[in-house]
Amino acid sequence: MSGVHARGRGGAFPKSPGPRSTGPRPTGPNAGPKPTGPKADLGTEITASLVVFLVALPLCIGVAVASGVPAELGIISGVIGGLVVGAVRGSTLQVSGPAAGLAALVAETVAEHGVAMLGVIVLGSGILQIVLGVVRLGRMFQAISLAVVQGMLAGIGLPLMFSQMYPMADGKAPGTPIENMAGIPGLFADILTDRQAMIATLLGVVTVVLSFVWKKVPGPVKKIPAALVAVSIGIAVAALPGVDVKTLQVGNLLAAVSVPGGEQFAGLADAAIITSILTFTVIASAESLFTAAAVDRMHSGPRTRYNTELIAQGAGNTVAGVLGALPITAVVARSSANVQAGAKTRLSRTLHGLWLLAFALLLPQVLALIPISVLAGVLVHSGWKLFAPEEFPKMWRQDRGEFAVMTLTTLVIVATALLEGVLVGLAAGIVLAALRMSQTVIRQHLDEDTAKVVMAGNATFLRLPKVIEALEAAAASGRPRIRLDLTGVTHLDHACRNQVEEFTAQQRGNGVRVELLMPGPAKQPATETAPRTAETAPWAPEPAASAPGPGPGAEWFYLDTRPLPDDYLERPPLVG
Repeated sequence: MSGVHARGRGGAFPKSPGPRSTGPRPTGPNAGPKPTGPKADLGTEITASLVVFLVALPLCIGVAVASGVPAELGIISGVIGGLVVGAVRGSTLQVSGPAAGLAALVAETVAEHGVAMLGVIVLGSGILQIVLGVVRLGRMFQAISLAVVQGMLAGIGLPLMFSQMYPMADGKAPGTPIENMAGIPGLFADILTDRQAMIATLLGVVTVVLSFVWKKVPGPVKKIPAALVAVSIGIAVAALPGVDVKTLQVGNLLAAVSVPGGEQFAGLADAAIITSILTFTVIASAESLFTAAAVDRMHSGPRTRYNTELIAQGAGNTVAGVLGALPITAVVARSSANVQAGAKTRLSRTLHGLWLLAFALLLPQVLALIPISVLAGVLVHSGWKLFAPEEFPKMWRQDRGEFAVMTLTTLVIVATALLEGVLVGLAAGIVLAALRMSQTVIRQHLDEDTAKVVMAGNATFLRLPKVIEALEAAAASGRPRIRLDLTGVTHLDHACRNQVEEFTAQQRGNGVRVELLMPGPAKQPATETAPRTAETAPWAPEPAASAPGPGPGAEWFYLDTRPLPDDYLERPPLVG
């Protein structure tokens, strides 16, 4: 992500309204007005908070259901995302809550360790996020290849879509992403033979279609969130006679709170729990800060303070962990709705948490009317947006190496798990970058008595096989003299330097004259006792007094000024 999103000490590039005086700022009663931030319109902020609330409510519940935990925990996390994270000055318009991107990871964790251990894991992640923010490592999460990020999102979105196709039909997903994908044909067969499953599926399909096309509806009606429209249709259909689709079961919000006890904290001795904490920390932090960069592009207000925002996310997850709720991240859907509704300050995102709390406490019976298939449809749409299939051909056209990294990351996440996929993607990205940085061009030319090898570029261990190949070819030429010209090499690592020096010593031991031109400044050898003259060395021009000599321990070399063949530079490189 670009550093232009920085703010404060990290460096920012604020927009200037015009020429700025270079003199001292005037002070006193006659001083001009001080610069201020965006002006808040209380009415607009309240309206924006209601819009965000309407988008967040079905997402909070849907993410909880998809995560395999009670719906109340999703609402609790949404409230924390508004009241705790929203009150901190990390980002102005970014909205946090339970994220669809973590649903699969949470479901896997709950299935393995139980809901009771979820609080400890989220608490540990929150504390670790605060520590990372305090030591100012917030921007560390931006130093990740865009291909890995997009592959991670695609690897999250694809399993999410397939897992939610089963709740769309009032069914239960088999388990792993591969099993869910393999079970789709059987799911369709079951839908065709079950009337109620078909009705539930149609509600889910209508929700997905509305999510895609609602913004294209003409008139002001399109400002109503598509999720709210879908929920309203679902409630109306579920109330019809003869319709018996599964609806959401929401209990007492306060009763859902489960503070971790000593037994749960004892689980920190388990390496698997520590691994889960690290996984949640990395993924939640990365998703939040990537979202922050995306939201900053949507508006012209204050930029995100990444370290402060990371501390805010950590505070939210710490509170969520204490209450045994779902992990919290910044969410693009809520944030974009907040920006589009005209919000200018943190007030709107904070108030949306208050509306969530009031609704869950005062009107829980309304939540029980929402069909589960509608919420699943909302998440299928979210999964598709995360998967973003259009990004694959786009990446293919832009950079096929990055396309390979992106595809590999996605496939490994789908086949194994999120952490493994991200680690493999990061490793692949590093290897790709190293290969591209190590661009070594090697050319060879045979003279009557000299085999010439010219190298240019970055010579690293990754190109060592090609370097060895070129050196061996020069030795096999049978010429009594070998000239190695490395003056065009911009970086020569230890492995390649060692190989060249060993080759030089070996060939000299075999009686071959080896002239070695190394990159960088060299010193006149201290062992040279007699000056070179036209009689002693007719092939070598007399050097200037300040001319550099060879490196330490190297023989004196000559500068061959004989012209190369006319087509030498046009010849293809031996290796590259």
